[in-house]
Amino acid sequence: MNATSTLSPALSASFAQRLLSRPLAVVALLWLLVLLVLSVGAPVLAPLDPLEQDLLALKQLPSAEHWLGTDALGRDVYSRMVHGVPLTIAGVIEAVVMASLLGLSLGVSAGYFGGLWDRCVQQYVSLVQSLPTMLIMLAVLAVFGQAMLPAMVTLGVMGSAGVSRVLRSVTLAVREELYIAAARISGLSDAHIIVRHVLPRIAGPVIVQMSLFAAIAVIVQTGISFLGLGVAPPAPTWGSMIFEASASLNDFPWLLVPSGGVVALTVLSFGLLGDSLRDASTESWSRPAVRQSVKTRQAVKPQNLTTDSLLSLRDVTITTGMGSTMRTLVQGVNFDLKQGETLGIVGESGSGKTLTSLSLMGLLPPGVQVSAGTAVINGEVIDLSNEKRLTQLRGATVGMIFQEPMAALDPCFTIGHQLAEVIRLQGLGAAQVQAKVIELLEQVKIPNPQDVAKRYPHQISGGMAQRVGIARALASEPQILLADEPTTALDVTVQAEILALLRSLSQSRQMAVVLVTHDWGVVADICDRAMVLRHGQVLESATVVDLFHRPQHPYTQALLAANPHSAKPGDVLPTVDDKLMNITGVAT
Repeated sequence: MNATSTLSPALSASFAQRLLSRPLAVVALLWLLVLLVLSVGAPVLAPLDPLEQDLLALKQLPSAEHWLGTDALGRDVYSRMVHGVPLTIAGVIEAVVMASLLGLSLGVSAGYFGGLWDRCVQQYVSLVQSLPTMLIMLAVLAVFGQAMLPAMVTLGVMGSAGVSRVLRSVTLAVREELYIAAARISGLSDAHIIVRHVLPRIAGPVIVQMSLFAAIAVIVQTGISFLGLGVAPPAPTWGSMIFEASASLNDFPWLLVPSGGVVALTVLSFGLLGDSLRDASTESWSRPAVRQSVKTRQAVKPQNLTTDSLLSLRDVTITTGMGSTMRTLVQGVNFDLKQGETLGIVGESGSGKTLTSLSLMGLLPPGVQVSAGTAVINGEVIDLSNEKRLTQLRGATVGMIFQEPMAALDPCFTIGHQLAEVIRLQGLGAAQVQAKVIELLEQVKIPNPQDVAKRYPHQISGGMAQRVGIARALASEPQILLADEPTTALDVTVQAEILALLRSLSQSRQMAVVLVTHDWGVVADICDRAMVLRHGQVLESATVVDLFHRPQHPYTQALLAANPHSAKPGDVLPTVDDKLMNITGVAT
């Protein structure tokens, strides 16, 4: 047995568990299952003849003999409703199958391949959507003698145009993902990429579109029967029952309850089931967004605090998962930061540097939470799991510069607008806001700030975008600035300018800075103190001078020894693990 066949039952069970954990999905499934059972076992489950008239039992309310009462001709309403289920279910299946086959094949292929084929599909979609669907279905009914199969197939063909347009748009987005390019480079065929990489990512929109279309198919089929253009009376259909109920609405409104209720419940069930299927399928490849819970415990001020510290972190632990699946990402981080001081957090990728800084902003990724630890800012004890309090600290108390400058700027608005919307929070007038925008741009050494303020993000360079990001972080005049590798995406010259800018701003504003980096050169250039992280644990914390000249931990020694700034030209750059093994004598 291969790996695929071994994993499949587990994956299926997991999907079923996720789906059945949703109460609305269970209710929708039960209702649709009831309809399916009724459609198969109608002769047994509804033994009364749906066409038999009883003129002595006209328009009766529900009773032991007639569970849903009788209509204007004395026919049993329950039997007629049950015998109308097979026709409705069959019509929905016919329309959905046709719409899914055409819509999925056309939409995905057009979005993935593009070019001439995409233009042809778009022309076809535009043509079909310009045609009146109901008139075409009526013409088909007239040609085929009111047969519902050709009519529902026609509905599927017409509906496939809208489905394909939606699926094309989502496929266009997935096609640009880097893993699709990597799959092409690996030599995988287009068919394999579409089936294994594209379709799983667009499963959500596909399910939603099909569930909505199934609901539409129920309504359309009911409407056709209501108009008397479908199956000829007196055959029982939901549409004809609604028509008969409308004729007796004034003297016997109960007739509309079972006939209209079954249609309403079926349409609602398709919609609820589609949403639940989408969510359950998406969770198989994406992590669900889990909001951090606000703890009710009272945070206690730690005893071992430095009196002149602006920011102190004590025993901060960051975890992911719950219960037996919980995994610790960062454990027991402690540090003190004074006013005007810069702390560098150093370590390899995945060491927990960014998570530590994000915990101060309440911006941890979904599914990641602070399970222990407190922060003390200006003497106030703050529980780092209290997202509401951390939200209040953003801006005026704690600001942040992100690694990718362009990702932090909205391409739809000018630089000046994005700075002004932050400054307006201070209650300044329009003229003061504009003056403040120019002042901030001047502070971050941007030449010709009046002109730059009118530009959009795509009209400026990466270095200038990073300066704008710094200006935006400074707009609220924060006491603490978190900088997550702010120079990684910049060239050497611009990097030196940004570091000099951060250093001067920290000194002039007496602003504390937490700098996340993996570059020892950056640490030496700007930081007063440094903290070394590995696998989420603090290995060493000291002044930059002590850390460079008298490193205590073997990992710090190995990290410094593997620093490319210290490598001799022409020599092979050693790895951290090689250096660590040489220092400790133990393989890592």
